[in-house]
Amino acid sequence: MQVYLVGGAVRDALLGLPVKERDWVVVGSTRDELLGLKYREVGRDFPVFLHPDSHEEYALARLERKVSPGYRGFAVEFGPQVSLEEDLARRDLTINAIARAEDGSLIDPYNGRLDLQARVLRHVSPAFIEDPVRILRVARFAARFASLGFHVAPETMALMRAMVERGEVNALVAERVWQETEKALREQGASVFFKVLRECGALQVIYPEIDALFGVPQPEKWHPEIDTGDHTLMALDQAVRLSADVTVRFAALVHDLGKAATPRAEWPGHKGHEEHSVALIEALSERLRLPNEYRDLSVIVARYHGNVHRAFDLRPKTILGILEKTDAFRRPERFAQALLACEADSRGRLGLEDIPYPQREYLQAARDAAAAIKPTPQDIAEHAGPQIAERLHQRRLESIAALAARIQPRSDV
Repeated sequence: MQVYLVGGAVRDALLGLPVKERDWVVVGSTRDELLGLKYREVGRDFPVFLHPDSHEEYALARLERKVSPGYRGFAVEFGPQVSLEEDLARRDLTINAIARAEDGSLIDPYNGRLDLQARVLRHVSPAFIEDPVRILRVARFAARFASLGFHVAPETMALMRAMVERGEVNALVAERVWQETEKALREQGASVFFKVLRECGALQVIYPEIDALFGVPQPEKWHPEIDTGDHTLMALDQAVRLSADVTVRFAALVHDLGKAATPRAEWPGHKGHEEHSVALIEALSERLRLPNEYRDLSVIVARYHGNVHRAFDLRPKTILGILEKTDAFRRPERFAQALLACEADSRGRLGLEDIPYPQREYLQAARDAAAAIKPTPQDIAEHAGPQIAERLHQRRLESIAALAARIQPRSDV
């Protein structure tokens, strides 16, 4: 029985990055032997065990053979006869196919160290094409390591395109698409995930709503970058810059989906795109089974981002209406998230990445001022529920009007 550290822990250590978790592969052993050593079995499709003391994952070396379409269409072989090199051969990228022995020596049969040095994401073998999840993983690794200068090898990109053309991507299930997307959105280079998917053609299959934005023009006066797809990814970049909150980043990504629904005759204008965006977000959320918090925040941002940009031109009545419709008094954290996504939208324009966005501070102050107004004991004693609500609404309106009167009106977005 021999044990090797494998995968991300080896890769990240060689890159000088923090190692967050460690995975091990066990060669020359059996399920019964590990169980006898008090390892706890947790694998569903193949033997994976938790170490009795460290609780880190240990997997028996295995082979995989494609037997049917889709990412679950594999037959798995494991046992003491499977070598370390055979186990490493089934991995997706050479940089993930390096092992470290107990004496510290590296086993690198597919030249992963050279690709780490060259900053290349390269497939291990032609078997790469058998698993469509690898397209998502390559795009995610490209996003993770974008700041280090990594790029996808041309031959790997060619394989990814071939997989898309063969329809392999169509077999991806919603849960796995979202799982990889959510991980990618946590990265500093999140937009690279979508760029790589678009380059290989997978974006059109997985996220057709986003892919359709490329080539759709916007008024140059407000959007010097012109292309809506470019603006979308720029907004995502700004959301990454402004917040580590993945729901904010996703809301910035999908806020303008409705612009792809604008008839060409109306280009570059996009009247009514807000509600078109809402409908597309709701459909996308249902298709990928997104958590409610992603859908709900994205709908708010899509519907109200134009009003937020024009905050200084809005009447107090309109501002209060937005606060009420977005449930900002009961959900202040979500309202703050929405304002961040709107700021990302505003900054996600060519040459305007560093513009001030006082609208966020103003609307946050309006919410706080209105939220501070509570029913008085006299209200409760002398009035029924509907009357109390009406008086509360009027006082909140007055508080927002007083705030607006103290602020110089402006409209620069």
